[in-house]
Amino acid sequence: MLDQTPREFPVWLDASSCRIEEFQTHIARETRPADYPVAAEIARNIPVYDGARLRAQGSDGAAARAIMAEWNRAFRDGPGIVAIRGGYADLGLIDEVTAILTDIIREEAAAGTSSGDHFAVAGANSRLWNAHEKLCMRAPAVYARYNANELLRMVAESWLGTGYQLTAQVNVVRPGGKAQTAHRDYHMGFQTVEQLACYPASQHQLSASLTLQGAIAHCDMPVASGPTKMLPYSQSYLPGYLAVHLPEFRACFEANYVQLPLEKGDLLFFNPATFHAAGDNLTTDTQRFANLLQIGSAYGRSIEIVDRTRISKAVFGPLKAMAAAEVLSAREVEAVIAATAEGYPFPANLDIDSPLGGMAPPSQQDVMRRALAEGWDEAAFAAALDAQAARKRSH
Repeated sequence: MLDQTPREFPVWLDASSCRIEEFQTHIARETRPADYPVAAEIARNIPVYDGARLRAQGSDGAAARAIMAEWNRAFRDGPGIVAIRGGYADLGLIDEVTAILTDIIREEAAAGTSSGDHFAVAGANSRLWNAHEKLCMRAPAVYARYNANELLRMVAESWLGTGYQLTAQVNVVRPGGKAQTAHRDYHMGFQTVEQLACYPASQHQLSASLTLQGAIAHCDMPVASGPTKMLPYSQSYLPGYLAVHLPEFRACFEANYVQLPLEKGDLLFFNPATFHAAGDNLTTDTQRFANLLQIGSAYGRSIEIVDRTRISKAVFGPLKAMAAAEVLSAREVEAVIAATAEGYPFPANLDIDSPLGGMAPPSQQDVMRRALAEGWDEAAFAAALDAQAARKRSH
């Protein structure tokens, strides 16, 4: 006979739920190479992958699914972190994007509209919020090539599935820039202890599944330059959103964190519940330039407002031309569509946008795919997006 006694699981969490001895045992685990057979190495308890090998294997659907399953396990029950060496093969493209984003940062600074960081001392760095949309509107063809990276799509879908929403925020940390405080990230990582106590433990558990954090290295980042400090296995500690605010847990983080040196074109991804913080830039000559990705589930709310209709219109012409000239493969075109257009059709007004077949009306991504397949001109595509947007109203 089955034991139907309810399992012990806390409903409400507070500071008394956080026990440093439990946490120390929790983070003492070691990453075994046998559990990550696709990884090129385990470095500082983190699986590290070879980008060239992944690109070769990722063209096979079954192999790609196996790689994505390995990443999902790493984010969920493993160290919470994966790195990809050579995630971008074209370093000239990285330099192009760096130059464009740097120009925008300078323009915003001159105009007095530049902003600081969430967790760092004011003035220690330069931030470019909504770099995703700003890059697209400044240089849509470069944006298309930058977001055509199939590895970005594979990693995002390994944790979030399809319909994810990509946002990006550039962080440039100058020599002498100070470290951030240890934290978890959006959603619950941006809430106070008092707010966190209002959510049941089930929501604390869910929060980490709604976002994936990432970083694209736009320059070489030796450890002395302060690449992200991370604490493997901290992401699966249930009371962690509360614990990271407590001094004994922050001290534990500082005593046990790891850092990976990165090279230009490398990619780093981690579960947002991982305890982490940008490090001190102790160099005299390295401006640490990273494009930070915060990728949101279709089922959640993204941190930034991105006008996806606007960027879809901007990139459509260049994307159509690159697809026709076979500058981008079909899979690369799909990666750009996933990074650009809204992939989730809801919320919808089912009075005026009722699906004719299936359970949902077409998404913005569906419209873009159809437009590319049928060779629409830019005006027709823009009109279709505007008509779709006009149906996104109550009455």
